[in-house]
Amino acid sequence: MFNIAIDGPAGAGKSSIARAAAANLGFIYVDTGALYRTVALAALKRGLKSEDKEEIIALLPAIEVSMGFVDGEQRVFLNGEDVSEDIRLPEVSAAASTVSAIPEVRQFLFDLQRDMAKTNDVLMDGRDIGTVVLPDAQLKIFLTATPEERARRRYEQIKDKSDVTYEEVLKDLNQRDYQDTHREIAPLKQADDAVLLDTTNMSFDEVVKAIEDLAKERQV
Repeated sequence: MFNIAIDGPAGAGKSSIARAAAANLGFIYVDTGALYRTVALAALKRGLKSEDKEEIIALLPAIEVSMGFVDGEQRVFLNGEDVSEDIRLPEVSAAASTVSAIPEVRQFLFDLQRDMAKTNDVLMDGRDIGTVVLPDAQLKIFLTATPEERARRRYEQIKDKSDVTYEEVLKDLNQRDYQDTHREIAPLKQADDAVLLDTTNMSFDEVVKAIEDLAKERQV
């Protein structure tokens, strides 16, 4: 199996870029961030706060997270309910960063991610794919952009669904960057053998092509 690991900070465009590259390469796309967001959403639906660690751990046996395709598009399900849109809301994004630092949550989702990679050619994105989840991936990419550009992209994505301002998005993003890079368990960092890809001044299609070219070079 050929595995591609893409890591990077929030708002770097990993999900949309990885999804397109995977489709063009004929790989299965695994959005690990969506999995953590789904656990965070489950906690919020129960009235829990992201820092309610013990309560969230106790909730895990009642959570079923899965991925599937609807009309050719990958969707995320929480106990059978399609939550693909709900998990992109700002409050869920903020909670996901804290929830993903809980070791029991990471272990809960770890086996699911690894099993996908063992049996399929996958392109998987997240925060610790190249460093922890798929350390032996044949291609590792660290995808990033400036905080301002990442905030602009995220704001454009959610502005029609939320009253949040650009300034609020930037503040939340900077806070999440700090949490992701300073957490005790699997902090966000570039793997030693990862290719750094700064997309600040690149178009969507340029980034997708760059990933495809790197994959084809490694597959030769």
